[in-house]
Amino acid sequence: MITRCLALAASLLLALPAWSQGVDVGKPSAVRGLVPAGQLEKRAEVEYEQLKREAAGQRALGPDEHPQVQRLRAIANRILPFTARWNPRAAQWRWEVNLIGSKQINAFCMPGGKIAFYVGILDTLKLTDDEVAMVMGHEIAHALREHARERVAKSQLTQLGASLLGQYIGGGKYADAFAVGGNLLTLKFSRDDETEADVVGLDLAARAGFDPRAGITLWQKMSAANRGAPPQWLSTHPSGGNRIQEIEKHLPEVLPLYEAARAGRPRG
Repeated sequence: MITRCLALAASLLLALPAWSQGVDVGKPSAVRGLVPAGQLEKRAEVEYEQLKREAAGQRALGPDEHPQVQRLRAIANRILPFTARWNPRAAQWRWEVNLIGSKQINAFCMPGGKIAFYVGILDTLKLTDDEVAMVMGHEIAHALREHARERVAKSQLTQLGASLLGQYIGGGKYADAFAVGGNLLTLKFSRDDETEADVVGLDLAARAGFDPRAGITLWQKMSAANRGAPPQWLSTHPSGGNRIQEIEKHLPEVLPLYEAARAGRPRG
């Protein structure tokens, strides 16, 4: 019954123009505007370069000719053309994809488009290309929706207090109080951030011609890997089961994008 419903939804949506298809997650949080995007992206680039230097020093930075590096970059090259529709700034980002030789089950995309995958997430979970695209789309979505920028802003608002915020908004004061600091790599996202990244990531990957149903098998694998200590990439909220339910909920919206991509039709 579910398969028949999905097929019917797909046939109806394929009749719509590409720009009207896909998921809708609303507007990003206005709070993020309190932190300058350019400043955050520069900070992210500094941290990313430091990570690369440390990895290279330990001979853990995947070389350009490494098959897995080439695989990751090929998948990214298919996804990246669809990023600007979610965030116009992405068209100017200096995107970069690297592989870190670590057993950690981890991957990330920092503000400004700095992506890294750890060998552990590829090897331990034995990810297919479609599943890699689900991970990559999820991480890219965090950057596009500026979740780190929002987290930094909310964290500093907590420290500054509501009264200071009122003065800042009312008179444009205390702008320097929102200087970017800390370690962006250790930033934790909220339940809503994770759900939003899952959904937007599905949309990105589907437009690039990757099967969004791979999100289900991905989270089944992630849940199995979570039987012991939780992997770093696996957020404790929401649970794998809830994420699978959310993916299934949005499949009727993204499957037509995937089918259009596979058929070579414009995807918007």
